[in-house]
Amino acid sequence: MEYIKDPSLIENKSFEIIQGIIDETRPDYRFRSKIEEMIIKRAIHTTADFDYLDILKISDKAVENIVNALKNKATIYTDTTMGLSGINKRLLDSMECGYECLISDERTVRLAKEKGITRSMAAVEIAGQDKNDKIFIFGNAPTAIYRAIELDEENKLGASAVIGVVVGFVGAEDSKEKLMESDLEYIVSRGRKGGSNLAAAIINAILYYYFRD
Repeated sequence: MEYIKDPSLIENKSFEIIQGIIDETRPDYRFRSKIEEMIIKRAIHTTADFDYLDILKISDKAVENIVNALKNKATIYTDTTMGLSGINKRLLDSMECGYECLISDERTVRLAKEKGITRSMAAVEIAGQDKNDKIFIFGNAPTAIYRAIELDEENKLGASAVIGVVVGFVGAEDSKEKLMESDLEYIVSRGRKGGSNLAAAIINAILYYYFRD
């Protein structure tokens, strides 16, 4: 059987196909910038879902804030180990950036039990105590987005940006709308769609565009 075996060639071919489908089905569609194009195309590449042409929303300073935070050796906090596993850690290591998922941390478990809140909420509270630059990446837990907004309003979050692309039916859509209404810089997938794989793809798109040789 003849098929492509080289990972880079597979990825390049995928992006060619994505652009071809956009040209065929949405000939008038225009990306606002090259980095928006890279983010949205990688979202489609990860999910095979062209709805992200319309539902992925990026605030004006989100990418700039994320890039500056990464240059300043920020820590990325995810709400799932799946989201963390999908991020390119080799690049982050080379930049001396941190990355953590605190969902199973002993402090998180203890705080969640003490307060009667979700572990996702408790993890955001603990991460908020980190005084360095932070980027939050949420692909699964609407309660994490809600708590991040609350902490930001109390000046206790200190986030450079929030990637809020949680998936689901309870709180997912509303939490992302609230994030867009907040003072936080955001990348959001409106509606019910999203996921940890998408969250990782978005930060990887930014890493590859700005930091990969």
